[in-house]
Amino acid sequence: MRIAILEDDPDQAELLTHWLRLAGHQTHAFERGAALLAVLERETFDALLLDWNLPEVSGIDVLREARERLRSRVPVIFVTARDQEQDVVSALTAGADDFLVKPVRRLELLARLEAVARRPRGLPLEGGVFEVGPFRIDGHVRSITRDMQPLRLTTKDFDLAALLLRNVGQLLSRKRLLETVWGANAPRFSRSLDTHLSRVRRQLKLTPEHGWRLTAVYGYGYRLDRLPISAPGSNQSESEAS
Repeated sequence: MRIAILEDDPDQAELLTHWLRLAGHQTHAFERGAALLAVLERETFDALLLDWNLPEVSGIDVLREARERLRSRVPVIFVTARDQEQDVVSALTAGADDFLVKPVRRLELLARLEAVARRPRGLPLEGGVFEVGPFRIDGHVRSITRDMQPLRLTTKDFDLAALLLRNVGQLLSRKRLLETVWGANAPRFSRSLDTHLSRVRRQLKLTPEHGWRLTAVYGYGYRLDRLPISAPGSNQSESEAS
């Protein structure tokens, strides 16, 4: 999973990062709530780990902004020294999924993280089976069908297609796409991403006449949108993913 950590204590942030990366997750650490909110406006994560007591913008403020203004359903776990019952109630009422009191135990953190990631949110985060329009995505056997017809996809094409279909209507940065498919050390300027996305667009028929548009946002990334199916003879133009 791709996880954002909001923690102003460098030692604590380093420890959480170390644990999560050992478990195979990708991490992005933030010291200030405002910085994380700015990134959340243009990028997506699979989970957030939030400290509560922070300068300027607190963790609870970040949660409320993410849920209310940004309409984000990303799983949120508080990792904080606050341990009063009212703190837990306030966090859960504001939309948190779980609450851990420092000092945190590594295996418990990883287990809680996996647990919230499995909770239904319209679309699962990892694995599982979900449907979007004519597509059925099965993360267990890594297959996609369109109108019940199986599609022949390479491993990377499946990963890209599943990520796009999990995030319809959301702008995904090139960094997010590359990290998900090629890992944390993916080259930033690789043209392989564009090549694979062009193939995904063609194989899944992600074109306006089929009710989809895969748009390249110059200098940033891609967004997949659902559209009304164009009427025969329509002059609606296609947006190439190239």
